[in-house]
Amino acid sequence: MGSTPPVDTPLLSLTWTDHLTGHRGFLVIDRLVRGVCSGGLRMRPGCTLDEVAGLARGMTMKEALHYDPSARYIPLGGAKGGIDCDPRAPEAYDVLVRYLRAMRPYIESSWTTGEDLGLTRDLVDKAAADAGLVSCVQAVYPLLDDEAAARDRLADAFAVQVDGIGLAELVGGHGVAEAVLAALDREGHAHAGARVAVQGLGTMGGATARFLSRAGLTTVAVADIKGTIANPAGLDVEALLAARDAHGTVDRSALRAGDRELPGDEWLAAEADILVPAAVSYSINRVNQARITARWIAEAANMPVLPEAEALLAERGVTVLPDVVVNSGTNAWWWWTLFGDIGADAQEAFAHTRRSMRALVGLMLDRAEADGTTPRAAAHALAADRLPRIGERFGWYAPS
Repeated sequence: MGSTPPVDTPLLSLTWTDHLTGHRGFLVIDRLVRGVCSGGLRMRPGCTLDEVAGLARGMTMKEALHYDPSARYIPLGGAKGGIDCDPRAPEAYDVLVRYLRAMRPYIESSWTTGEDLGLTRDLVDKAAADAGLVSCVQAVYPLLDDEAAARDRLADAFAVQVDGIGLAELVGGHGVAEAVLAALDREGHAHAGARVAVQGLGTMGGATARFLSRAGLTTVAVADIKGTIANPAGLDVEALLAARDAHGTVDRSALRAGDRELPGDEWLAAEADILVPAAVSYSINRVNQARITARWIAEAANMPVLPEAEALLAERGVTVLPDVVVNSGTNAWWWWTLFGDIGADAQEAFAHTRRSMRALVGLMLDRAEADGTTPRAAAHALAADRLPRIGERFGWYAPS
């Protein structure tokens, strides 16, 4: 029961076709632990089964990398859902409801999910209710010692606000920022004066920019769907964040003298120490990677750097801090809170995230140095070490 599956073989992979519109949706369960798996649901035009499978495998590793045998939180298996549809399309919400209705047996029994690219938590929760679901995470309830207390604790945590912003919208970007700061500290690179370029000012990118700015770093470029905003002297991050719409697009009337509007891909070539792709997958490829002069790339988005690009970047001394570590804070915070490792408190959440992310980045970079590999290969090796232990201790399937 505790053996590890073949490395490249997901446990379950399925494709759904909406009978009214023809839009397709996907679910990949990479692995179960105690019969349950975790992974968000994304909606974007062009979403594919292969994409969802890669994301599901990443979730397996994110869960394993946060395994602490002494914690209440027990890692789940990895999974992911995806819908090939523009979330701004008139039919998008109804497609989402029908997808969730079709996936209801999995969500009720084994797949815990939530918002990902193109969707918000409120929208997914509303669609789930319309699809007849109790909750998108109801499959985990039987694993909780005190379900009522756990659900109340998570609800209380989602109600916490920091400077008028929900804690749930901040904790992931805080984790990204701590990963970046840990890498800088390891190299003895001062925070003050370090320059950052961020692609995407949505929940993850916006929070990352905010926390890095507050740590003393200078954001010199940000990109949204309209293009890149750049200022070598530094952008006013808080003003840009305040001028965003619900999709993370900045109102250009908020720009200051010295802020320049550039084409959308110019964030890649910014004179920065750190690039933070926080928008879409596959944004850095073998061609455009040649424009990058930064020392580090922190993957706040899932799978933004293609493998062939990463190999070329490594040859040029550019370090990619991988998504399975860098953007894992949101998922971990959910479970730390639900299982009771932390309470519904912002400072406790930030402190726990800081300790966990810095420890994990340190382990990853130590392993990369010892093995002579990239941080991504090191992170995958750490996950591979932990997965058999998790499987032997807890098993794949729920006890019969």
